[in-house]
Amino acid sequence: MEHGALAELGAALGAAGCLLALLAYDRKPTLAGLVALAAGEAALGLALLGSSTIERLASPLGAVAAAFGLLTVAAGAFLLSRKPALVAPLALVAAPLRPPLDFGPDHPLLVAVARDGRIGRLLPLYLLLACAALAFAWRLTRGGEAPPLPRPLARPLAVFTALVCLSLFWAADPEAAANHLAFFTIPFATLLCIVGRTPAARSLPKTAAIVAVAATGVFAAIGIWQFATHRLFFYAPNLALSNANTDLFRVTSLFGDPSLYGRHLVLGLCVLLTAVACARLSALRALPLVALLWVGLLFSFSQTSMVSLLVGTLVIAVLLGGRRLRLAAAAIALAAVLVASSYAAFQVANGESVDRVSSDRLGRLERTLDAAAERPLVGVGIASQPRVSKRLAHSDRPTASFASHTAPAAVLAELGVVGLALFIAACAGVWRTLRRLRLRHEPLAIGVASCLVALFVHSLGYSNLIEDPLTWLLVAIPCSWLALPDREARRRERELRRRPTVVGGRL
Repeated sequence: MEHGALAELGAALGAAGCLLALLAYDRKPTLAGLVALAAGEAALGLALLGSSTIERLASPLGAVAAAFGLLTVAAGAFLLSRKPALVAPLALVAAPLRPPLDFGPDHPLLVAVARDGRIGRLLPLYLLLACAALAFAWRLTRGGEAPPLPRPLARPLAVFTALVCLSLFWAADPEAAANHLAFFTIPFATLLCIVGRTPAARSLPKTAAIVAVAATGVFAAIGIWQFATHRLFFYAPNLALSNANTDLFRVTSLFGDPSLYGRHLVLGLCVLLTAVACARLSALRALPLVALLWVGLLFSFSQTSMVSLLVGTLVIAVLLGGRRLRLAAAAIALAAVLVASSYAAFQVANGESVDRVSSDRLGRLERTLDAAAERPLVGVGIASQPRVSKRLAHSDRPTASFASHTAPAAVLAELGVVGLALFIAACAGVWRTLRRLRLRHEPLAIGVASCLVALFVHSLGYSNLIEDPLTWLLVAIPCSWLALPDREARRRERELRRRPTVVGGRL
């Protein structure tokens, strides 16, 4: 079978798996969906590896490596089958980590340490997912329950992920589409299924908050050290050139880009501010941690991260404050928009180009919308927008220079108006799920809401929303908590459904 046909088979299996795993009520269809996702991932992996790499894997050394990998996965699955609630906090730890490893047939053992400041794939998360998927499947075969995902969320999200998989069939860049499905869509749909359909431990909110703040504290400390020493671990070539030729020295911590580093610190700050606002942590104890994360964020010099932090903070104020605080939050947001707009207009009036003032964001958006006009209904295929935009621009610049930095525009270009409508419906489903969660655990609902809104705002200037595992994990955690039995909360939900006006203005 040709590699293109293998990729298409993987996409079809992935689409079926997404529908079954996210929509099923019973354990047998859920198990079938999990098997379909695993088979789709395997087919896509074989299509991407190439025949020479597969032959290397079939060698005695490759067989030894495969056996070691299987033993590792089996051991991890045994642990997670006994403690399934560990998956969510472990995923929080693993999600940001990208060991600097490069894979390819040119390396003697198919793997080598990456050079030139590059970082690798989400290997710790993929290993955790393999263990968790095996443990989840074992639990289902032994009669374990898999509570369904909330319907308002599951329906649009299942169809959206299925459309992402099927878009490989008409993708303008089939290789990039296959990579996206293999490294993002199928693994993250699996993550949502496993975490979202596993009842959470009662300690999850506290554990998740501690893990998030501890991890981002480490990232911030490393970033501050990098600013003091002017030494980076990971970086893109353009960042190295920029740092060498400007007065600003932007740090990346354990990430390859200052904006990605800043994004994670914003999430940690949102968690801390929520804990203080909900009286789960005293302001005095939170102050040193907030100061650490804020200084670390400052040295990223990421404007997108600063804006997303402002919006995330306003979300907390609006959801927890009274009328006066909400008006103050609206005034602050309006003032920030006016100041930013006035500054941009001043720069343009003094001879700066619009593209330069917007750091090429407007130019990228325009080229993305040009690609969207190619196939308005279903788009040019997932991960194909950069290649289409480059072709339409008749440019010799690298394809990566045409990547959209606005997530909704990228969805429109790659999946068309159908995909954008499903994306909006999925966002509405997330919001309805958080409203239910607030009845059961208000701090968790507020914290997740502020983080998700901050992620979305960040994706308006840096994309990477559906490609970020934290997006999917933040959606899965509320589902996991709602899977817990809570008769009192269900009674309150029934009352609110009978009296919908009671929740006016609430999350």
